[in-house]
Amino acid sequence: MHLDFSKIRWQSLVVLAALICAGLPAMAQTHVVNERDLQQQITAASQSRTQNLQHVQQFLSSPQAAKAFQEAHMNAQQVKTAVSALSDAELAHLASRAQQAQSSFAAGTLDDRDLIIIILAMVALILIIVAVR
Repeated sequence: MHLDFSKIRWQSLVVLAALICAGLPAMAQTHVVNERDLQQQITAASQSRTQNLQHVQQFLSSPQAAKAFQEAHMNAQQVKTAVSALSDAELAHLASRAQQAQSSFAAGTLDDRDLIIIILAMVALILIIVAVR
């Protein structure tokens, strides 16, 4: 019995190619993100950014912030507008710091002067970040 190895090799390649092609759609489907999950992630990110923006805007609208803006001869509206230009990560970090400062002030661990210094430092940071871009 004589075996034709070139014919066997060719048939093996055809079978291997068919198996690979048959598995491609299944592999592609496992890497595709579900549209509903993607939409939920986008919505969550948008809501998180909106909430962080509100926290920072509220902090910059406080009476202490108004006093800080007045003492530093700064335009409060310009700073509030610059906040919206921050990235999501920068905004989240700033919102976290603003909440910490407000909590410390409410608890009495910060006085007006300390809070004004924190506000001015945050404003300087916002303006630097926006100016660098």
